[in-house]
Amino acid sequence: MFETRMNELYRLVKYHAGLYYDKDSPEISDSEYDALVRELNELERDYPEFARKDFLTHNVGGSPSELFAKVNHDVPMLSLDNVFNPQELVNFFERIKAEGSFTCEMKIDGLAVSLVYEDGIFIRGATRGNGKTGEDVTANLMLVDSVPKKLINAPRGRVEVRGEVLMTLDRFNAVNEKRSENGEKLFANPRNAAAGTLRQSEKNNHVISERGLDIFLYYLVDAEKFGVKSQSGALKWLSEHGLPVQSACKLCKNLDEVNDFISFWQNERYKLNYVTDGVVIKLDDLTKWPEIGSTSHAPKWAAAYKYPPEEAKTRLKDIIISVGRTGVLTPVAILEPVRLAGTQVSRAGLHNADEIARKDIRIGDIVRVRKAAEIIPEIIDSDINSRTGNEKVFIMPEKCPACNSEIIKIPDEAAYRCPNRASCPAQLKESLKYFASRDGMNIKGIGKKLAEKLTASGKIKRLSDIYTLTADDWKNLDKIAELSANNILSQLEISKSRPFENLVTALGIPDVGKNTAVLITEHFGNIDALISADEENLASIEGVGPVIAHSVYEFFRNDENLQMINDFKAMGFNMSCKIKTSGSELTGKIFVFTGTLENMTRDEAGGKVKSLGGKVSGSVSKKTDYVVAGDMAGSKLKKAESLGVKILTEQEFLSIINDR
Repeated sequence: MFETRMNELYRLVKYHAGLYYDKDSPEISDSEYDALVRELNELERDYPEFARKDFLTHNVGGSPSELFAKVNHDVPMLSLDNVFNPQELVNFFERIKAEGSFTCEMKIDGLAVSLVYEDGIFIRGATRGNGKTGEDVTANLMLVDSVPKKLINAPRGRVEVRGEVLMTLDRFNAVNEKRSENGEKLFANPRNAAAGTLRQSEKNNHVISERGLDIFLYYLVDAEKFGVKSQSGALKWLSEHGLPVQSACKLCKNLDEVNDFISFWQNERYKLNYVTDGVVIKLDDLTKWPEIGSTSHAPKWAAAYKYPPEEAKTRLKDIIISVGRTGVLTPVAILEPVRLAGTQVSRAGLHNADEIARKDIRIGDIVRVRKAAEIIPEIIDSDINSRTGNEKVFIMPEKCPACNSEIIKIPDEAAYRCPNRASCPAQLKESLKYFASRDGMNIKGIGKKLAEKLTASGKIKRLSDIYTLTADDWKNLDKIAELSANNILSQLEISKSRPFENLVTALGIPDVGKNTAVLITEHFGNIDALISADEENLASIEGVGPVIAHSVYEFFRNDENLQMINDFKAMGFNMSCKIKTSGSELTGKIFVFTGTLENMTRDEAGGKVKSLGGKVSGSVSKKTDYVVAGDMAGSKLKKAESLGVKILTEQEFLSIINDR
């Protein structure tokens, strides 16, 4: 009986590990996978005669992809053994028989990577892979802004550091919102979004900049070579050399302080902008690590305390339809309110009709709910045993709930779409929010609530109509004060001079985000050339490709869209930019921005620098060429002054880039 169960567990663990590590597309939650592995480990311990010694529970991670060159890790990249309750934590302390302090760090749910620097210059990045052999993702890591390309006060020779590539929750929500609008399969969680993004082929790696990734480092290889003798000292060393380190960490003197850290962060972690699923506890004294040793897959001097998954049962009262910016219809579950992961939950996303049918979720069911990625409510399944017979099977509507247009089913996709882009109020509302967003026209004052009021008022039929509204029109929207109305009018006027790529982003062309808009506008230079471009010319731009090319081409074949462009022309919008050339006086120059800029966001300013061949850094060093200081500039300005780095005002910066 036990051999049969172990064989079944070997099959299940191998299957789900392959989905998680190799395909970045899990079918079960981390806690469900952990439960399978834990059961298998316990059976292997009790019945060693049936154990498979070479199975992946005794190794690390997944298999390196054939898309990338292989990298052998000189020092294996091990995983961590998990503990799930206070008693197991006590057992860990007793097992290592080590006295002294312990560092506690939040366990980041990302993709483990190794970064190698030579004389302070980033030369190679690799995934963990199976612990011994990983994937060479150097070119892709070069596109992650928070990966330092040069270390501050770098030591001579080789430095290897390790950490987690992650996608923040803000970026994850934005990426999934875009995928939903395009009828694409949503990422299950930020970890899989980050892994899938970083492991793009060279042909598609433009999506790395498009989606946005970050990194935290937590391990310095051969730390004693640099005079570092503790894990807390290693974290300080990493930070001092410009490598990002998370702030959610603490040096704890004993087990009681470790337990206090775990208890504090159990609910506090939901305030972080990245996903954590536990606490990593490491003996702080590095000199004791070798004598304590490691197993084939995990160090004995560290453990990961995993928080229990938070789930709750509640009733599914109804399923309503949300219409997105591109007309995609998304089912939304309306729940009897239930408290989960520190907040009251009354709604949950259901992705699409196929997902509802696969899970057999019916209106009136008692459902299990959890927060995917600790923030997004999702329905796990229904309790079919509690059904009374009064539950209703959900059927997608035949007409758009916002404009009553006939719904169309997208071939080869799970998406249903309202085709009425011209006058569907739901699409207009979402388009307006996107148009006014920071990456778009960056119109301060126009957010979700005001977009809803505008479309409900009937005062606008297309995006360009917001520029025709008077101060009285704005004041009549739910009694907006005169000062606020004038501020909005001022912001609208300022937005007309935003860079050309902001306008192209704001138009909401499917599959075209900020970075793609930069590539397109710098290639064509003005709106007329872009409108006239054929698909072949568009697809020839490095980083664009045929799918985006088709989307752009079709957008400018639509009469409604062309009329909107003509409106913007008549209003004096900025519809041109300099075509990017192969060389520039700014090529290779390193800029750092600090404080608040008046005429553009720091992202926009950084984009201008990059378009001219320059580089943008998040920290000041002797290698920095310029620090651009806006209002309320902070410590970066002081450091620039101490190092003698050239400091520019915003106007001086604008003069430099406008002359190119």
